[in-house]
Amino acid sequence: MATILKYDNVEILRKELVVLKRVSFEIEEGQFVFLIGKVGSGKSSLLKTIYAEIGIENGEARVFDYDLRRLRRKDIPYLRRQIGIVFQDFQLLTDRTVYDNLLFVLRATGWKDKNEIERRIEEVLKEVGMLNKSYKMPHELSGGEQQRIVIARALLNKPRLILADEPTGNLDPDTARQIVNSLQAIAASGTAVIMATHNHGFLEEFPGKVYHCIDKQIIEQSHKTPAGEMLPVAENETNG
Repeated sequence: MATILKYDNVEILRKELVVLKRVSFEIEEGQFVFLIGKVGSGKSSLLKTIYAEIGIENGEARVFDYDLRRLRRKDIPYLRRQIGIVFQDFQLLTDRTVYDNLLFVLRATGWKDKNEIERRIEEVLKEVGMLNKSYKMPHELSGGEQQRIVIARALLNKPRLILADEPTGNLDPDTARQIVNSLQAIAASGTAVIMATHNHGFLEEFPGKVYHCIDKQIIEQSHKTPAGEMLPVAENETNG
């Protein structure tokens, strides 16, 4: 499988403070990746560097064919069109229907043909099992239904990578599992998924590569003890 993201010895700063250092990892097409760690450990900051909301200070970082250290401002929209983002707090437009939320994104990213727009909206709603909810307003949907719409929105432009930042944080356990199932199905179809979560229970239930944000570093986790504790890979296989 082709590598779509590669970080090598990257340093990430926020307000001149080091958030993460010596970050080295890579993601392949269709791969499902868990990014775990405590609140404030740098998970969200790392995701934000991938879609160029936060800059890369040191090291080498490539996403698709873009060098994030040398990314021109005019190229950022083209990078982001290949990335779908799923937020914990949904960030749906509350003054319009599900259909109009998706329509807004397509028009904002250059879609013009009415038939193609309608076809694409129908496709993504069907993919997340929400085809019969297109006329609903966000407040008429449950939290799980809103998150499915957010996933549909992330899929609109057929991205090569989905970034899901604590997508189950506001959901009950059963609904949360359904959302992870949906994200796993997306990865199985060929779109890579990085899911940041503090719910370590998912690691027992769902397959995926695991990276742990700890002590301002990213460490790849390799296997579980009988008690379920994740153990780090050998030192020479980490980013250190």
